[in-house]
Amino acid sequence: MANIAEGFERDGNKEFQQFLSIAKGSAGEVKNHLYVALDAGYLTQEEFFHIYDQADETGKIIGGLIRYLKGSKHKGSKFR
Repeated sequence: MANIAEGFERDGNKEFQQFLSIAKGSAGEVKNHLYVALDAGYLTQEEFFHIYDQADETGKIIGGLIRYLKGSKHKGSKFR
């Protein structure tokens, strides 16, 4: 969430996309850490799949926003 907020506050479409990309990567990292937690016995398979699905969906939503911004004519308020 912090990367999304920071990118948004920069008021530029390209910078926002960059920070969204970092946030999307972080969602991927969470999925990796979940495998480690499952292997170490910190999570049940049910907990793993529940959280994994949430992280996966979050990454997809962020990816959709990135695609939208790439096609947007709006460049951000600092470019007005």
